[in-house]
Amino acid sequence: MIFKAPNLLSSELDVIEKINAMRQSLRYSISAPGRWFGALRRATLARNIRHSNSIEGINVTRDDALAAVDNDEPLSAERTTWDATLGYRNAMTYALQLADDPHFSYSEGLVRSLHFMMIQHDLGKKPGRYRPGVIYVRDERKQQNIYEGPDAELVPGLMQELIQSLNEASELPVMIRAAMGHLNLVMIHPFSDGNGRMARCLQTLILGREQIIEPPFCSIEEYLGRYTQEYYDVLAEVGKGAFHPENDCRPWIRFNLVAHFRQASWLLQRSRMSQRVWTEIEQLVVAKGIHERSIPALFDAAAGYRIRRTHYINSTGVSEQVASRDLRILVDLGLLMATGETRGRIYDASPALRDVYLQHYETRSHADPFTR
Repeated sequence: MIFKAPNLLSSELDVIEKINAMRQSLRYSISAPGRWFGALRRATLARNIRHSNSIEGINVTRDDALAAVDNDEPLSAERTTWDATLGYRNAMTYALQLADDPHFSYSEGLVRSLHFMMIQHDLGKKPGRYRPGVIYVRDERKQQNIYEGPDAELVPGLMQELIQSLNEASELPVMIRAAMGHLNLVMIHPFSDGNGRMARCLQTLILGREQIIEPPFCSIEEYLGRYTQEYYDVLAEVGKGAFHPENDCRPWIRFNLVAHFRQASWLLQRSRMSQRVWTEIEQLVVAKGIHERSIPALFDAAAGYRIRRTHYINSTGVSEQVASRDLRILVDLGLLMATGETRGRIYDASPALRDVYLQHYETRSHADPFTR
């Protein structure tokens, strides 16, 4: 037996309707996107990877998360941290590729393969294999075990039941089905490590399969990383220390709906900001007689990312020689500021370029849709 979704209340259905309306607005916004859309998509995927990993104490900078998306080298991440970041990126990239696969079905093999992609850098954690014994979730802040997974011999049967539920036709809204997939995987805790990351990746895959909007924009991984303690608290409230699928999981459902509501509002804000900032940088480039290929790098710099020569080459496709010349021109014109030696030089936005972004910045909303 696995956890089952409760019957939805009218208040919960109302919130789902609000979220779907915001998603439809976002879908309309990016339906005929300008060049700014690619930058927004990259940054969104980088946030998802960074914040999902941060829940497990795997912390990278914004720049290194974007470097992972761009298949670039990190600026500061240590090897172990970087390997874990790339593992999650690879698994998430594969999950996103499956979002529109017409021959797709959920399977234990898929879940185990995604887990292998995430954890393969540490074979001691048995990537792709179910755990052989007992497992506990420990709250280091409280210095105590807060959850014990079901007996290891029950895991294969529980996973089969979970996979069957994912493949069955359902009238539940996709947000609820995805939340339940996440809850059941994390409560079964089938692996020796990486269960949280796997559960969040599975949730994003379920959402992406619905094809409501581009898969990276369906994820709530960023939100969970920003509200990590609340995420842990609601799982502890539902689990009550052990595998109890008979427990009421409505608190988890409502937590997820709030997460979707806030994440959707953040993405709408960022789409507005991205369009405005990109347009202003385009005008600035024309006024200064700069080649338009510089716009993506200037956009990233304005948003607070640090630019390297490889970053510029990846965004433009030019040679190293042309990239060096372009970056020197951008420095001379007062748009970028350079620090460091030639090969390792870093470029940051000048105050004037940074102001372009700040003038259009919108503070993230933390509204609760159940109290509006």
